[in-house]
Amino acid sequence: MPAIIRWSPARELVRLSDAMDRMLDESWTRPAFAARTEREFRLPLDVFTTPNEIVLSANVPGLKPEEVEVTLEGDTLTIRGEFKPPMDNVDYIFQERPYGKFARTLTINVPVNNEKVEATFENGVLTITVPKAEAARPKTIKVEAKK
Repeated sequence: MPAIIRWSPARELVRLSDAMDRMLDESWTRPAFAARTEREFRLPLDVFTTPNEIVLSANVPGLKPEEVEVTLEGDTLTIRGEFKPPMDNVDYIFQERPYGKFARTLTINVPVNNEKVEATFENGVLTITVPKAEAARPKTIKVEAKK
């Protein structure tokens, strides 16, 4: 005879809570840049859009503009570079800053003007401005009363 088990929302919340605890525990104990291998780590970005452009910002402290490569091929924007490894003649108590090669590739899903893309550096922040093509910009249509 099958048993009937009453559904309990609290039980589902406990399962969700356990899953979140595991996820957070793993993210703090094994950061993406720990145990560096030759694999590139993902560069964190801030991205926003305006009616005329897409703007991307990334913190790249300690790098010079010539040490960062930005390419736009078709609708794919890629940012690559490398943070220098830390000193190797010291015993770290803890080490939190990432090092090694980094990359970030984004697909831009609106038509852009490839010829006018700009990348600037200021105080360790890389800012990439990608102008939208005229066809992708919002158009305001005047509403007129019918007579």
